Amino acid sequence: MLVAAMCLALLGCLQAQEFRGHVSIILLGATGDLAKKYLWQGLFQLYLDEAGKGHSFSFHGAALTAPEQGQKLMDKALESLSCPEDLVPSRCDELKGQFLQLSQYRQLKTAEDYQTLNKDIETQVRQDGLWEAGRIFYFSVPPFAYADIARNINSSCRPHPGAWLRVVLEKPFGHDHLSAQQLASELGSFFQEEEMYRVDHYLGKQAVAQILPFRDQNRKALDGLWNRRHVERVEIILKETIDAEGRASFYEEYGVIRDTLQNHLTEILTLVAMELPHNISSSAAVLQHKLQVFQALRGLQRSSAVLGQYQAYSGQVRQELQKPDGFQSLTPTFAGVLVHIDNLRWEGVPFILMSGKALDERAGYVRILFKNRAYCTQSERHWVPERSRCLPQQIVFYIGHGELGHPAILVSQNLFKPSLPTQSWKEVPDRPGLRLFGRPLSDYYAYTPVRKQDAYSILLSHIFHCRKESFITTENLLASWVFWTPLLDSLASEVPRPYPGGAENGELLDFEFSGGQLTFSQQQPEVLIPELGSVPKPSDFQVLRAQYRASPLITAWPEELISKLASDIEATAEQAVRRFGKFHLALSGGSSPIALFQQLATGHYGFPWAHTHLWLVDERCVPLSDPDSNFQGLQAHLLQHVRVPYYNIHPMPVHLHQRLCAEEDQGAQTYASEISALVANSSFDLVLLGMGTDGHTASLFPQSPTGLDGDQLVVLTESPFRPHQRMSLSLPLINRAKKVAVLVMGRTKREIAMLVSRVGHEPKKWPISGVVPLSGQLVWYMDYEAFLG
Repeated sequence: MLVAAMCLALLGCLQAQEFRGHVSIILLGATGDLAKKYLWQGLFQLYLDEAGKGHSFSFHGAALTAPEQGQKLMDKALESLSCPEDLVPSRCDELKGQFLQLSQYRQLKTAEDYQTLNKDIETQVRQDGLWEAGRIFYFSVPPFAYADIARNINSSCRPHPGAWLRVVLEKPFGHDHLSAQQLASELGSFFQEEEMYRVDHYLGKQAVAQILPFRDQNRKALDGLWNRRHVERVEIILKETIDAEGRASFYEEYGVIRDTLQNHLTEILTLVAMELPHNISSSAAVLQHKLQVFQALRGLQRSSAVLGQYQAYSGQVRQELQKPDGFQSLTPTFAGVLVHIDNLRWEGVPFILMSGKALDERAGYVRILFKNRAYCTQSERHWVPERSRCLPQQIVFYIGHGELGHPAILVSQNLFKPSLPTQSWKEVPDRPGLRLFGRPLSDYYAYTPVRKQDAYSILLSHIFHCRKESFITTENLLASWVFWTPLLDSLASEVPRPYPGGAENGELLDFEFSGGQLTFSQQQPEVLIPELGSVPKPSDFQVLRAQYRASPLITAWPEELISKLASDIEATAEQAVRRFGKFHLALSGGSSPIALFQQLATGHYGFPWAHTHLWLVDERCVPLSDPDSNFQGLQAHLLQHVRVPYYNIHPMPVHLHQRLCAEEDQGAQTYASEISALVANSSFDLVLLGMGTDGHTASLFPQSPTGLDGDQLVVLTESPFRPHQRMSLSLPLINRAKKVAVLVMGRTKREIAMLVSRVGHEPKKWPISGVVPLSGQLVWYMDYEAFLG
């Protein structure tokens, strides 16, 4: 489908190049900020580049404003037009005068206004003895206005058959997969795919636009390097010093991930990761290869991201959106996300995407860092930059700003000397004292554009010349939202880490990755004292240590809580192995422990798995391979990632003789006998429990007739939820444990957590209240949403 659409677009482009004629460019939203800052200048640059090459032009600035006022606003925007430095001033004045003469304002508000525009264009073409080549409509308007404008263009303002139509759309392209799908479907009812150009202006940044040409021109050097065997990691970074002041309405709806990661940084990722087509000038091939990257992206987990929010943000939202004094936003203004691509080229290589506001510098770059297996016998003072294999080896596409101050491509001299087009890129002279990515500038082959070009000027030229590879197709857009929407949904109620902003951030936002997980490097302070006179909020306290039901309580934000619990389990394991040579751990199932399993699998490489026995606290009466099986969850999130001897893994025997939990098969007694034989005194070193919203724990439910007392170690129970049949450790067996940890997470647990904090020992009503280890320790691990609401 994509290839067919691209072929049609290519045919239109070839026709446009073969037969030159009149081109009408209609800028909708001509008096807005984007038009004033970039688009008029970009259109003027297009005219400078194309004047005298055969096409004639007319430029129509359009908006809802009445004609007289609209013309004044447009004239003001046109006053600031400038020419490139290498253009003679007299020639600049001449071309600027021509451009102004060809530019006029018109109000486009009703269907009749579009009909009038269509007639005026046709009349002008006929009177001047020209033929119409095509029309460009640039939508510099909010997305909610797209449908009405598209309907009017389609019904009243299409060029005649034989002339092309191109409509240019600005982000945001939806808020999630569903809204993007709806918007795409709506636009698709008016325009063909080859007629639409969705703009991501980062694809017009000079360093970004050079990624594919650089890879193409240096194929010979890169063919053996551009893969998982040689690339250590890829960093795609966009840092800003400004905050969201004045844009709180937009930012509160979209946040940093939707604003920059889902579009700008993801598009750059595809340029780095895609298989390089034989012909990079083929739009269809480039877009198809980009789509293949989306199809290979590994799904994101909650643990794939870290979030932050600068401290003044909620106050700005309260002021700009008239929110109440106590309002606290959960919108992230900083995000780091770890992405993996599951294909042969990139398997195992971390791609780090990071963006944020109110950071220490304004800078953007793509950094490919290569693995370094060399060891140099001589000391560093004898290393020669262009020869020493011990120096870092990296390629950097420097988007702009930062220490360097301009776009650049940097290649470590000990890697290879790159080939770049000399007519458009030149070497950067050394600047003593300037260090980039840990090395002086002199350690790199460094190149910068001969002529600085604005991204919009480049993209407008690509639109005019029908270069679709610089834009986002419907298929690629929806693939991107399929990738990002599950993460955004999982983060919707997460509280971002607060940070002061600017240089004061220090190391607070530094993060580390291990396996598929990102975590902040620095733990937040145990107590953060609120400002004097302010009302304490949940976000004012980072880790609370107190008591709950007369037992120790640890409460924190989810990621810190899971990290703390994992560390405590590891410490308990090491102590047990030192004393007894083995560690018996009984684990609950369900969704709450998944993050813990992932943390143990990816962040605790010193864990004594070889000496650990894993038991189940409870199990659903389904086959062990069933997705509802607790053992299956344990297998997926922990067992397949760690080396536990198979004979140390003890699933509950719920499936015997082709039957599920049949009493005559005595599965509960079999499990109890196994525990008695292997676990000294049937006393587990640690039992991990959860707490249900009805107060159940393990598979011991309120009014349960079995398992709350008596001599049975393992029992069959009935659950009010499907699947109803369960097998569970009994309350007496749980209370024999040396340590019991209860993990309670999420806002849905707030009500039961409050209730259980006040009740006594009433296990028949609330089984969790019966968890009282006879001689062991009970510790509660509760996140802020469960503890504070």
